[in-house]
Amino acid sequence: MQNQSRRRFINKFLGGTFGASALPVFSFPPKEKIKPSKNTLPVLNDFDICVLGGSCTGVFAAVRASRLGARVAIVEKQNAFGGVATNGLVNIWHSLYNTEKNRQIIAGLTHEVIERLDKRDAVTYGQEDKKSHFTLNTQELKIELDELVIESGITPYLHTLFSEPFLDSHGKLTGVIIDNKSGRGIIKAKYFIDATGDGDLCHRMGFKTYIHDYIQPPSTTAYFEGWDSAQFNTLLKSHGKEFNLPEGYVWGAQLPGTSSYMLSGTRVYGVNCAFADDLTKAEIEGRRQIRAFLDMIRKYGKDFKAGLTGLPSYIGIRETRHVKCLYQVSDEDAMYGKRFEDAIANGSYVLDLHHQDKPGITFRYLDGTERYSRPGYPPEVRRWREETETDPTFYQVPLRSLIPTNSDNVIAAGRMLDASPISFSGIRVMVNMNQLGEAAGVTSYLALNQNKTIKDVNYTDVRNELSKGGSAVI
Repeated sequence: MQNQSRRRFINKFLGGTFGASALPVFSFPPKEKIKPSKNTLPVLNDFDICVLGGSCTGVFAAVRASRLGARVAIVEKQNAFGGVATNGLVNIWHSLYNTEKNRQIIAGLTHEVIERLDKRDAVTYGQEDKKSHFTLNTQELKIELDELVIESGITPYLHTLFSEPFLDSHGKLTGVIIDNKSGRGIIKAKYFIDATGDGDLCHRMGFKTYIHDYIQPPSTTAYFEGWDSAQFNTLLKSHGKEFNLPEGYVWGAQLPGTSSYMLSGTRVYGVNCAFADDLTKAEIEGRRQIRAFLDMIRKYGKDFKAGLTGLPSYIGIRETRHVKCLYQVSDEDAMYGKRFEDAIANGSYVLDLHHQDKPGITFRYLDGTERYSRPGYPPEVRRWREETETDPTFYQVPLRSLIPTNSDNVIAAGRMLDASPISFSGIRVMVNMNQLGEAAGVTSYLALNQNKTIKDVNYTDVRNELSKGGSAVI
């Protein structure tokens, strides 16, 4: 009876019947000097550039701007930098080369951080030539990003939540209201980089945003000891339905220097993690699926003694809202490798669509082939276009796809960029997002130095400055 009651409660909760009124509300009196009106909140500090969001995208934006001479702050809601890589436990960075592995197309801070981690034996390479993917010890990455932020002279704000934009009497964004253990206050700046992932600053500024009809579902990763991938895939195919496990896509990698295995095999359907209720549901459902994996292994696994050793501090979110910018990267742009005069990022990662309406995943390659895969089944291979004499070997992201249409001093950096669904499915991975961060940091610095709006900065200047800083601008 106890299990039945518990199951009914979980089904009711995940079914969306709860609301804010069902949750307890705790109210703490503010300090006397902090008044309720945002016009009387204390100004905590004043900077040239403020970065909201401390993923590698945000950190790289801050580092680029600070190295050029700007006074920079970075605001992160978690206890560490690195985003999905560290707090989400996803420890793969994809290739820095084109699809033929004969030309390096990504460098900059991504390459620098890999080299820094390599000195601590915190990286393993997919192939001996070091041109394939990289597996990182992302717990080491947390500490490395701390050092990168501090040595770059950036002012960090961890455990700090962005609340709302602060506008002057003319309606211009001059600061952001934040909340942390010291209370509520305003961080002022001249330029702002929205690296929140969900476009929180842009959305709360009233900039135009949109959501794709089928956003890519999130996944909760976990660390395990004693993992057996082959046996797990067999069990999932045979017994997954018994444990209410969706047929998603299963992959993973060893954590360098340890015996822990990072598994990404969950999938949470029908949620948009830009919304609080959906994010809560997704977190709980993702962890339920991790436990269901273990219950399935305990019941049916022969000599399969996997042990759970780590859960992420937040779910791995692939997609939420997008910001309408000066240009939308079309599906054709990515699939056919369109070159842009204002390109600030290059990518060769396969276009991969995590489906909402069917199990498995579709990989679409630049050579015109396509592979549909689901755990426990042979892949289905077909062509999405006819064969051609030559194939593109990488795709690009233009600077315009980061600049909101009606913004003067805000630039977006991260998965909220303006991109169509198929193009986004490849652009969204971390090595590509890292480059968007660097471009946003450089663009913000140039706007500051030249006393211009973000959209008036010359893209040639941005590309030149990126190249000087070590980026592989093509």
